[in-house]
Amino acid sequence: MNIIVIGCGRMGAELAYSLFQQGHNVTVVDHHPAAFDNLHPDFLGRVVEGNSLSQDILRRAGIHQADALAAVTNSDSLNAVVAHIARSIYHISKIAVRNYDARWLSLHEVFGLPVVSSTLWATHRIMSMLEETHLRQVFSSDQGQVSLYEFVVPDRFRGSRLQTLFPPEECVVVAVTRAGQPRPPAQVDSLQTGDVVYVSAPPVLIPNLQQRLDGEVNSPC
Repeated sequence: MNIIVIGCGRMGAELAYSLFQQGHNVTVVDHHPAAFDNLHPDFLGRVVEGNSLSQDILRRAGIHQADALAAVTNSDSLNAVVAHIARSIYHISKIAVRNYDARWLSLHEVFGLPVVSSTLWATHRIMSMLEETHLRQVFSSDQGQVSLYEFVVPDRFRGSRLQTLFPPEECVVVAVTRAGQPRPPAQVDSLQTGDVVYVSAPPVLIPNLQQRLDGEVNSPC
């Protein structure tokens, strides 16, 4: 694919290089020439210096031939406007937008843009690490309405049945890893110490699930 990355900070540079490694044609746009120093030395994509709101700059970046665009600067307003232009004027369907300041998340929602809030995600992730619970959030989207949690099986739950700890009517087990190797949930009957279970559940049911897994329910099996 032909992909444009708007912003060459640490995130933009890492994204551009990762996309390049996957074989995509990547063009990076930034108004500050020194920002391109963030790019990996092996990056062989194109760089365009200038204001990404300029039609001339977007044209030089290949906006007319672009299949996808990622706006990942540290300016939420710039990300929102550039992504809106890319979608509404140039009809680019694959768009990803970075939310830098969580207070401006509503700006992206007004435009209806697919957004990744690194600040909110990191906040939720760190909070889950600090809380005294075995069920930790590793991913959240749509303002927390869709979340993924991980549970590292302690020794006291060794031998427990997967469906007993994670009833299908309460949650969905997405995957199980054992010794670092992923296993389809259908192939896991009883759990072993150290297994990592990845599960998704509606927010309203998470407290009950946490309570059971944290041992406040006497019989886990």
